[in-house]
Amino acid sequence: MALKEETLTGELGSSRCVVAVDGPSGSGKSTVSRRLATGLGARYLDTGAMYRAVTWAVLRSGVDLHDAAAVAKVAAEIDLAVGTDPAAPTFDVDGTCVDVAIRGNEVTGAVSAVAAVAEVRRLLVDRQRALVEAADRIVIEGRDIGTVVAPDADLKVYLTASAAERARRRSAENAADVAATAADLARRDQHDTTRAVDPLAQASDAVELDSTALGIDEVVATIREQLLARGVK
Repeated sequence: MALKEETLTGELGSSRCVVAVDGPSGSGKSTVSRRLATGLGARYLDTGAMYRAVTWAVLRSGVDLHDAAAVAKVAAEIDLAVGTDPAAPTFDVDGTCVDVAIRGNEVTGAVSAVAAVAEVRRLLVDRQRALVEAADRIVIEGRDIGTVVAPDADLKVYLTASAAERARRRSAENAADVAATAADLARRDQHDTTRAVDPLAQASDAVELDSTALGIDEVVATIREQLLARGVK
């Protein structure tokens, strides 16, 4: 896999800072992380979107989703370009913009299987670490950031919410049935927390933040307070 990163324009923060945000689907990770990155003058990386981009390529190739070797081969051969500007994060596969396509139902239904392939995870974790290393400041979100990708992050946040609230939020985003969305989230939670390689887990030193009854601004403000306590402005 060849990975290209677009240059982020604009002023960055004055001191290096890595914030790792983990949590289940629908907890608000993406919205919170982007807004936090903007406020910090930082880059932003959605690692879940990287797995979605690989899944899009796998589906396009026509290989069997359950053939780990074939899936890994597709992942190794694609050119994945990642834009880390929080105002406009982008993902291109072999020169094709997939920003919209990777959010569709087909990719959503297949991404857990692709993300469970050990070699795919190895490839993407290596590249995620390279992006973190290259950044002055970065907010990186996913499911294994604090435990695997950036275990030395300045701040680790485990963002969660009740199952009912997560389903409500996700169904509102996608104009989908709440019950069907809840069932899909439960399936993904089960898959993500029980996979053999890099499962979703809360790092022992992560700050757990339940967003069930909090607005986005309140969540971001709470994280900023945690950063200030660590000397990061």
